[in-house]
Amino acid sequence: MAVNWVGIAGIVVFYLLILAIGLWASKKSKGDSDPDSVLVASRDMNLFVGVLTTAATIVGGAYINGAAESVFAYGLVWTQAPWAYALCISLGGILFAKNMRAKGYLTMLDPFQEKYGNRMGGLLFIPALFGEILWSAAILSALGTTMSVILDLNVTLSVIISAVIVAFYTFFGGLYSVAYTDVVQLFCIFIGLWFCVPFVMTYEHAAPITSTSREWIGTIKPSDAGVWIDFTMLMLLGGITWQAYFQRVLAARSPEKAQKMSYIAGFVVLLMAVPSVLIGAVGYSTDWNSTALDLNKTNPHEEPALILPLVIQYLTPTYVAFVGLGALSAAVMSSADSSVLAASSMFAHNIWGGLFRTKVSKRELVWVIRISIVVTTVLATIIALTVHSVYYLYVLCSDLVYVIIFPQLVCVLYVKFCNTYGSLAGFILGFIFRVGGGEDALHIPAFIKFPFYSETDGQRFPFRTFTVATSFAVIIVVSYVTDIVFRRGHLGPRWDVFKCVTNVEPLPNEVKYEGETDEMQMKSERSGKEQVEEVDEIKKPLTHNNESEYVAGDTRI
Repeated sequence: MAVNWVGIAGIVVFYLLILAIGLWASKKSKGDSDPDSVLVASRDMNLFVGVLTTAATIVGGAYINGAAESVFAYGLVWTQAPWAYALCISLGGILFAKNMRAKGYLTMLDPFQEKYGNRMGGLLFIPALFGEILWSAAILSALGTTMSVILDLNVTLSVIISAVIVAFYTFFGGLYSVAYTDVVQLFCIFIGLWFCVPFVMTYEHAAPITSTSREWIGTIKPSDAGVWIDFTMLMLLGGITWQAYFQRVLAARSPEKAQKMSYIAGFVVLLMAVPSVLIGAVGYSTDWNSTALDLNKTNPHEEPALILPLVIQYLTPTYVAFVGLGALSAAVMSSADSSVLAASSMFAHNIWGGLFRTKVSKRELVWVIRISIVVTTVLATIIALTVHSVYYLYVLCSDLVYVIIFPQLVCVLYVKFCNTYGSLAGFILGFIFRVGGGEDALHIPAFIKFPFYSETDGQRFPFRTFTVATSFAVIIVVSYVTDIVFRRGHLGPRWDVFKCVTNVEPLPNEVKYEGETDEMQMKSERSGKEQVEEVDEIKKPLTHNNESEYVAGDTRI
């Protein structure tokens, strides 16, 4: 396959466009001097930008490439991601968006550290980090495979080049840059893919998709029903509890706007999947022997992850491919920074500033975020090079987040008596059940065989959803029992080793910087906050070399 110089030109043009927008938007940030600007864009994100950047946390290269791959390889009925993730964003608005924004949190982990202590919050950081890294890996894999088709480069080299670009771009931009490039990203995808659809649908060697609908729609066997339910629930509920999503929610100007942006973003997410579904169906209906594609070198039936860029490159005129491939590549590059920044934000604010350095300067915190960006990108690159299915990575990245974080977040926000003992018990059980279920893609054998287990097909029971339900029960029961035991004096206060029932020491959930008045603090960080209970202490401004310090809360375990 010859190098596609038109495709290269398209990539360069769109990359430069994204980079220019990112650099322009970075001027709104205060750079090294203000972590809040990097983390939540100073809580000044308007509704239009908020909707599009929230949708863009879902709609990226993995979403677009993965939807086409799934329709082509497994059928539309197994392509749950578009509608499930669209509903999950709206559900996030109902359950979490208004509540979290009203309480003025900076990251998704803040309510855990506020109620359970910094160390329990640090433990919950692990699955959250794993999810964000896998999401980034899916995006890098999508970008790498796209570039390998366009440039005829080795996939490994393509992924590495893509990762370097992502790390460089994200290193210099906070949430302002990420959000504004997300806006451009969605327009690139929408215009680029819909521009390709009429040419793809009328390609002379592709049968009408209505004549092959039975094949590309697919079927669900009765024996596969449990698996289908499990993956649907995984995406429907597991797609909510992501720092990348909450980073936008917490940046909204008010709790009401945070909720509204979630509802509208859900509709945008669903709309953006339509061209990918059509392209996947056309790819299945195409006689690839009649195209210019060298099937001895690249066969879409053997490498379904490549179906979308292959359709755009070989089933459309040159000038159309320029727009389609260039827009797709720019879009996936832009979406990668969301997850990388999300993981880095949690590490810097909740781990570095909460566990390791409880008195950290603002400048140091920003640099910790930047260093974390590099480390996160490296880890995501390694995973992207070892797991080759874009759609599988795309679904897998929600796995641990679903079975561990989702029940924990619901309990910490809505069940008042939940405590560290219940949270820890639920975490341990959820982790054991999920790892015990095995994971072929990561070469983890199953040592817990749930009902209907097959030696050839693996778990057929919806064990992930069962794990979530069990975790809910364990968190609530253990919390309730320990609460009664300690409060009724069956065990003395000295046995409350986590200091979460009888020895409660209130934790501040805000950061107060030197030079800020209470009024400024309320406006910039806790706008619209509805206090459930007042704390006895707040973080005091400290100075070190004329810099205000970022003081983390105390530790309960």
